[in-house]
Amino acid sequence: MSVALAVILAGEPPVICLDEPTRGLDYASKERLISILSRLSASGHAVIIATHDVELVADIASRVVVLADGEIVADGPTADVVVSSPLFAPQAAKILSTPDAPARWLTPSAVMSALGDAS
Repeated sequence: MSVALAVILAGEPPVICLDEPTRGLDYASKERLISILSRLSASGHAVIIATHDVELVADIASRVVVLADGEIVADGPTADVVVSSPLFAPQAAKILSTPDAPARWLTPSAVMSALGDAS
C-alpha cells in the first residue's frame, strides 16, 4: 500500500481516489494511512475513499455518500450520515441517539487523545 500510494503522490494529483484502502492493513498501518490522508486533505487535496470501514469514515471523512444497489441513499456531513443511517451507524450510536438528537460517537483517535490528556 505504501509503495502504491507513494507512486501516485509523486505526480502531485489534486484528487486522490482510493478503493478499500484499509483492507488487509494492521492497526499501525491503518493509523499511518489515516495520518497521510489527513495531511493530504489539510493541504488542499480532495481525497475520495470507497470503503466499508465505518471507523475510518468516522475518523477522517468530512462528507459521506452512502450507496446501495447503485443508488445514493444518504449524503451529507459525516456525523449526520453515519449516526442517522440504520445500516451503517455504530451500535452505540443507535442505542444512544434519537432521530431528533443524534449522539456523537467516539473514534479511536478521540479515545487515544482523551487517554493522553488524562495521564
